[in-house]
Amino acid sequence: MLPPFSVVIPCFNEQARIGNTLDVTLNYLAANAPTSELIVVNDGSSDATGAIARKILAQTKVATRLLENFPNRGKGAAVRTGLLAATKPIGLFSDADLSTPIEETPKLIEPIANGEVDIAFGSRALDRSLIGIHQPWRREQGGRVFNLLVRIATSLPFWDTQCGFKAFRLDVGRPILEAARLDGFAFDVELLFLADRAGLRIREVPVRWNHAEGSKVSFFRDSVRMLREVIALRQGMTASQPSKRA
Repeated sequence: MLPPFSVVIPCFNEQARIGNTLDVTLNYLAANAPTSELIVVNDGSSDATGAIARKILAQTKVATRLLENFPNRGKGAAVRTGLLAATKPIGLFSDADLSTPIEETPKLIEPIANGEVDIAFGSRALDRSLIGIHQPWRREQGGRVFNLLVRIATSLPFWDTQCGFKAFRLDVGRPILEAARLDGFAFDVELLFLADRAGLRIREVPVRWNHAEGSKVSFFRDSVRMLREVIALRQGMTASQPSKRA
């Protein structure tokens, strides 16, 4: 059995798969961490995502909440909303497509619960043999280039900042979440950047991963936007805040 933790699932127009995602997640929690909680953040969906989630959450014995962001504010804002509302010592967020299977949860939760790290996050880059279904070639190569540029721009030593499977020890992570400002897809980089500068212990963990169709990320538009946000983040933090790392 796992220690109590909060699972946050941000979702935007996910009516086609949110039902299965919530069923799988709730079944996993009931069997492995029954005192945990599930927080769903509906980020201004214009489809039936909220209604489907509300119906499923009302039928489980696991503690649940449905939070609503209206209008749509972005994935970063949805994740922060959920994690800041968490009541358990550890908060984990997972993409709504469960590209990283929920069964990979112990890889992140246990190191935090054991006092080894403050943040643990899933990585596709450390062991690519764990990738079952790959992204289209262009998108996968673009992701590699983006993460290389992130390393150069931020000096972070990580190889996959964008995998949507991250866990936080919330007593030390809450100030990081409160200080973060990016609402778009580069929010992961900002959280890791702020945590690194605050001296938190961060571990990148290889996890199983499968590409799921229906990504909300536009390869060209969002990649350019994320790079701009990362560069601005680096410039702003370098100018305003000295590093706390030894």
